[in-house]
Amino acid sequence: MKKRAVGNASSNNNRRRWNHTEPIAQDKTNPRAPGMRLTVGVMGSASGPISARAMRLARELGRAIAVQGCVTITGACPGLPLAAAQGAYEEGGLVVGISPGLSLDEHREKYSSPVNCHDVLIFTGSGLMGREVVNIRSSDMVAILGGRSGTLGELAIAYDEGKLIGVLTDTGGISNMVAKILVACEKNTGARVLYDDDPQRLVERMVRTYRLQHYKKPSIFKLRR
Repeated sequence: MKKRAVGNASSNNNRRRWNHTEPIAQDKTNPRAPGMRLTVGVMGSASGPISARAMRLARELGRAIAVQGCVTITGACPGLPLAAAQGAYEEGGLVVGISPGLSLDEHREKYSSPVNCHDVLIFTGSGLMGREVVNIRSSDMVAILGGRSGTLGELAIAYDEGKLIGVLTDTGGISNMVAKILVACEKNTGARVLYDDDPQRLVERMVRTYRLQHYKKPSIFKLRR
């Protein structure tokens, strides 16, 4: 993919647009829906103390997602998800933000959330917690890094709905506790969890595991019928 320069909202008009007519390599598509790109949701700390190292790793994570030909999905928030969005954007990837707001004005003013480095914003009007469900259900795979209470909620939804989850370890917060949290859940949901401290390797493992194994897992909603 051709890399793109990151600019502010006013300069986004000058950047290279995502060309949806470009052919997608067969190994980049969703095995459950040929022709569609795989989506990776990035869930992590939007505020609070965030180390420079965690920000760097988040950006590398976004780049790795784009290199794999996947769409990056975030909660359209600042912090680690925005750093991942920046990395994906720079690498020429498509970035979709799931906003808690019901409009662009509310997104910016009420939630103080960014618009830069996102190709599409989806306005849910559901608030910070309500949009978490949309985040997870829009993602084929979910990457967790850092994180506080909001990320904990997203982890719980992803695990309960049997998602493929990748944890970028040693990034602080919830990411350092995931294994213990899931053991305490004592619940087999069909979710699969991968752990790695290298962003590129983690994404490669997630995509490979999804394409070869996890996509065959029945939808949680089919199981509930």
